[in-house]
Amino acid sequence: MVTTPELIERLSASATPVRRLGPPLLRAGLWLLLAGFVLLVLAAVHGARPDLALRLRDPSFAIALAGSLLTGISAAIAAFFLSLPDRSRLWLLLPAPALALWVATIGYGCLTDWVSMAPDGLRVGSTLECFATLVIASLPLSAALVVMLRRAARLHPTMVGMMGGLAAGGIAATALSLFHELDATVMVLVWNLGAAALIVALGGIFGHRILGWHLRPLSES
Repeated sequence: MVTTPELIERLSASATPVRRLGPPLLRAGLWLLLAGFVLLVLAAVHGARPDLALRLRDPSFAIALAGSLLTGISAAIAAFFLSLPDRSRLWLLLPAPALALWVATIGYGCLTDWVSMAPDGLRVGSTLECFATLVIASLPLSAALVVMLRRAARLHPTMVGMMGGLAAGGIAATALSLFHELDATVMVLVWNLGAAALIVALGGIFGHRILGWHLRPLSES
């Protein structure tokens, strides 16, 4: 049986220097800079939707856009704080107000705009373009979060994964609103909320495996 002093000696002999992580707000800011760069690239490739200036005058659209953007920003900040073992789990609630605003605004649009949907208003071509935009916006941001949060503690990997997924989903939904004309309510619900929910679900399911891949249990050391 290994005694405590022997265990301490073994651990100290095999220990390697550890680089201290940067402040969570700084790392979240770097990720948000990447998100802004992705939006700029999409703007250069696709261009803004032709009616963006007009749509921004619509309070429901402007509030929904702000809700999705703030959801992405606050969820990213929460993810980086939750990745540290000494931070409170209450950071999980940070994106809740923005998420509630986003969901409530889209729900309001569903009630008011349902009858104005034209039966031939949706085309397969635009649907594929929207899906491509979501993939282009979410994949690099999700990959960056995995790299930046790969040293997250095993105490909260699922919560970190969920917040990371919500951050990527919020930014992707913002890009969708800025670059594609999706005023049909069903499409808004499917793409905006559906894509964000899918990314959040994947983050919650695979967060433990992805974020904790480099860590080994103490018994294997």
